[in-house]
Amino acid sequence: MGDDLFGAAVEQRLATSAPLAARLRPRTLDQVVGQDHLLGPGQPLRCLIESDRLSSIILWGPPGTGKTTIARLVAGATRRAFEPLSAVTAGVKDVRDVVARAKARLGEHGQGTILFLDEVHRFNRAQQDALLPSVEEGVLTLVGATTENPYFEVNPPLLSRSTLLRLRPLSVEALTVLLRRALDEEAALADDDALAHLAERAEGDGRAALGALEVALALAAAGTDGRTRVTLGHAEAALDQRALRYGRDEHYDIVSAFIKSIRGSDPDAGLYWLARMLAAGEDARFVARRLVILASEDIGMAEPSALLVADAAARAVELVGLPEARLNLAQAVVHLATAPKSNRVTVALARAQADVGDRPAGAVPVHLRDAHYRGAAALGHGEGYDYPHHDERGWVAQEHRPAEVAGRVYYEPSAHGHEEEVARRMATRDSHEDADPT
Repeated sequence: MGDDLFGAAVEQRLATSAPLAARLRPRTLDQVVGQDHLLGPGQPLRCLIESDRLSSIILWGPPGTGKTTIARLVAGATRRAFEPLSAVTAGVKDVRDVVARAKARLGEHGQGTILFLDEVHRFNRAQQDALLPSVEEGVLTLVGATTENPYFEVNPPLLSRSTLLRLRPLSVEALTVLLRRALDEEAALADDDALAHLAERAEGDGRAALGALEVALALAAAGTDGRTRVTLGHAEAALDQRALRYGRDEHYDIVSAFIKSIRGSDPDAGLYWLARMLAAGEDARFVARRLVILASEDIGMAEPSALLVADAAARAVELVGLPEARLNLAQAVVHLATAPKSNRVTVALARAQADVGDRPAGAVPVHLRDAHYRGAAALGHGEGYDYPHHDERGWVAQEHRPAEVAGRVYYEPSAHGHEEEVARRMATRDSHEDADPT
């Protein structure tokens, strides 16, 4: 009786004194925000949880996206025993104890066991190997959570026996929903610009957004109606960050200035506009996409590695996320700004598209047609085709386009950067082609 009273008292105190993020932890699948691709109606993970047919899974995502919440919802929905461990503090002995209890439950009661292993990437290979036989045999169903790329941090045998589910950073819209729920919980109000500032600065982390709101609530004074109102000033003070946002029109102006600065080979201006966009809460993926486009549109073959650098920065945004990915974006901006410039690829494509639109669509020349299938030879397909690798030069003079557009020039390399070498190779080829008796 005494223990029950003590436990009830602890729960009551936690309900009022626990951090806001803990008090707002979803109790149903419908309360989870931002992961509709996994938990929306009819989505696989939701169906597996609701039907209690969950197999081993690895939940991979940034902090504050709901990994632990999903694990707790599994615990509430399943008829299996639920054993939570943290890889930060647990060792092989703890794993063996869980396995022993799981085997006893399965043998005595026919009840399965789910092991929730938080920060699974913290387990070394020996610790992960201790889990493998039990997962493989079905004694344990593993629910692992990690913020690190599991392909690097989780043993391949363990990963191959688990379904990898990737959680996404929470969108500004999802974070705003979360913050409004917290205001309802606290019977408080907030100005729209204050909520926007908190949501944009959380960088997809729900726990961080709620923690910042909790500080802002403590800073806010009670209004005349007795309810606390969070203003933009409170939100700025809570985050120690000034709100810097721009409207729709200025958004396009700043993006334009960003692109034109890099095109104009001004790395300092490019970095300034990058910093300005990130400070205003611009989506880093949008910035990365613009850099990938610019690498081909304004640099192209003058520096072919520019596209590789821009693509690598875009991948880093997805893999690493903010704030660290700011460095990858900055490196890409400097590389692209200082690279030689050429728009000849862009011009060449436009010329080709114009011909496709304006000129007759000629038939594929017979010597270029597919000659691999049975009967193609009887149709003359491939006849007269010269295989370039049979020539010591690695190319041969032959027509590769329909007669309607033969001889039309689309790509003319500039004298900038690598394109100077491209122009030299093309000129050499053209001179040999003119001299070729065929």
